Amino acid sequence: MNTLYCPELLYSDGRFRNDGELLVSESGQILEMPEEFDSSSATVVELAGKALLPGFVNTHSHSFQRLIRGKSESRIVSGKDFWSWRGTMYHAASQLDPQEVYDVARMAFLEMVLAGTTTVGEFHYLHNAPDGSPYEDPNILSKQVIAAAQSVGIRIALLRTAYLRSGYELRPDPGQMRFYESSSGFLENMRSLVSEVSATSPEVQFGVAPHSIRAVPLPDLKEIARWARENKLPLHMHVAEQIAENIACNREYGMTPVELLSKEQILGPDFTAIHAVHITAHEVALLAEAHATVCSCPTTERNLGDGIVRADHLMNAGIRMALGSDSQAQINPLEDARELDYHLRLEYQERAILDQIADKPLASRLFDCATVHGARSLAVPSGELKPGAFADFFTVDLNDVSIAGNSAEDLLPIIIFSLNRSAIRDVAVNGRFILRDQQHVAQDEIVARYKEVHLKVWSKRAAHA
Repeated sequence: MNTLYCPELLYSDGRFRNDGELLVSESGQILEMPEEFDSSSATVVELAGKALLPGFVNTHSHSFQRLIRGKSESRIVSGKDFWSWRGTMYHAASQLDPQEVYDVARMAFLEMVLAGTTTVGEFHYLHNAPDGSPYEDPNILSKQVIAAAQSVGIRIALLRTAYLRSGYELRPDPGQMRFYESSSGFLENMRSLVSEVSATSPEVQFGVAPHSIRAVPLPDLKEIARWARENKLPLHMHVAEQIAENIACNREYGMTPVELLSKEQILGPDFTAIHAVHITAHEVALLAEAHATVCSCPTTERNLGDGIVRADHLMNAGIRMALGSDSQAQINPLEDARELDYHLRLEYQERAILDQIADKPLASRLFDCATVHGARSLAVPSGELKPGAFADFFTVDLNDVSIAGNSAEDLLPIIIFSLNRSAIRDVAVNGRFILRDQQHVAQDEIVARYKEVHLKVWSKRAAHA
């Protein structure tokens, strides 16, 4: 039987309507509302006092890094920059068995759901046992992350990651032993994973993720990209997050990562550049010409000191921007959205920088980054409430203290710049509630198990120190 959702306000076509209703099929897709609709033919769900919006899309996540939160905020412990921070990340990665990978991923995904996220792109590069040896099933950790998402109810696009070396002219790093595969091994394992999971869980999406220029040599990168396109899978890659990455690429290839990707025709509409912090105007033009997407992760980029993404330059060039939680320093898609503009305000010492791009109001532009642009990057039909899309949505309490005093006309900017997580009440994926009045059926068990894993990982580090 179809379901009819009746909120007080419905966000559709860039605005809130007070006469909007959402009709969803039994299979979880949004249906066209007939001109004359008999509500007795559907299950009616009243959502009085609530606004209903398309669910957020988290385009770039490393779920296991949820364990690092609060553990790397000291120069004594984790050094002064991204490169030394990795030591703390490596410690966490080295401690987890397959069950614990599942437990930590569940915690990260639960927190995403509580923040209104309905789809996650999991950039997954834990493949081997802690000593670097392959598991009997080389995809066991990928399957554990997928199972964690299914347990929580969030939609997942598993972006299986190729990590073939430490970097140009660098020896293998002991901290990366769980990441390494050969190019042929990666493709064989990717084929097997897609085939096996698709046969039993057709709702799971996939993408291909060469980690970075430093981690994947060009001949292997070209082969992996060719395979991804033959199989019509999105292609995601870390690009120009750090200046040192650009310097190393110039040493190896005589050009920057974006220039190399453009020259080798790896950029394209199916390509998402993660971060793209340190790029020039010429490189912006190359990304725009290729119709590529850029995924920014502002809460991680500021936590790591990566630098400020020039969202104004990217958007002025017509480049779609998506958002991700990356290292899970925070899991709050609205914080990531507003920081795209806030970081530029600090840089320019002016307000509302991205409001100068004429085709869309600032709030609508940032909301698109958190929803429909991420959905397109992951090749998932969601991120907007239109017929044929997945019925993935969340509701907000219109009387929550963080947004009280709103109207249909100003609600979106109030949500983008002021909403607290306390206002998010319900979350649905495929038209089925996975969060109802801020309650998830497995929340207590997920948190309890995560706390056990957290204690084990960091008590070992303290004992070692």
